[in-house]
Amino acid sequence: MTQPREEEPRVVIRDKRRIDPTSGTVRVPAGEQPAGARPGADAAGEQMSEQGTAVGQTTTVDDDTARQLAERTEDLQRVTAEYANYRRRVDRDRQLVADQAAERFAVQLFPIVDDIERARDHGDLTGAFKVVADRVLGLLDGLDVTAFGTAGDPFDPALHEAVMHETSTQVAVPTATTVLRQGFRRGDRVLRTAMVAVTDPQTPAAASEDTVAEGDPATGPASD
Repeated sequence: MTQPREEEPRVVIRDKRRIDPTSGTVRVPAGEQPAGARPGADAAGEQMSEQGTAVGQTTTVDDDTARQLAERTEDLQRVTAEYANYRRRVDRDRQLVADQAAERFAVQLFPIVDDIERARDHGDLTGAFKVVADRVLGLLDGLDVTAFGTAGDPFDPALHEAVMHETSTQVAVPTATTVLRQGFRRGDRVLRTAMVAVTDPQTPAAASEDTVAEGDPATGPASD
């Protein structure tokens, strides 16, 4: 019976020559870097590549953040301006409503003030009536309502209502010579015009006719 042959050991031949016999170039053993190469060059290149990518991403993020911040700032400024305009409009409307209410209340007091002034002219503003009159006039003062219209004031159609007219040589311009009813205003707003009698100056033509009728010394006495 034939016995099995033992497996012969394998022979491995390693060529450790530094010079390649075929090409004549220097061989570089496995695991070593070529001569002149900097250690860790590949790792440094990878690290620089990663850093460049990170810097590019950071720059993109910063630009996007700056854009969003600019947009939010613009929105905030627009909302702030709109709110400021709204507040001004509301304040203006509120003041307008308050002014209209004050003026309506003051107008209702004017007939009472007229009675008070007539009583004052007749000397009847005494006692308890005077106390009430002072309180009513104090209400007008509290509303910033002032009276106007005094004899001798130049006639102003925006302030005076002329109900009588006469002429006189004593005035050079139309003048309110008699005040029949006081006027009232609140600030620049006229709430009621003053009722007056107006005296107009005589026209030059009328004055010359009167002079000729009486006799002008320059032309001699008028003929009979």
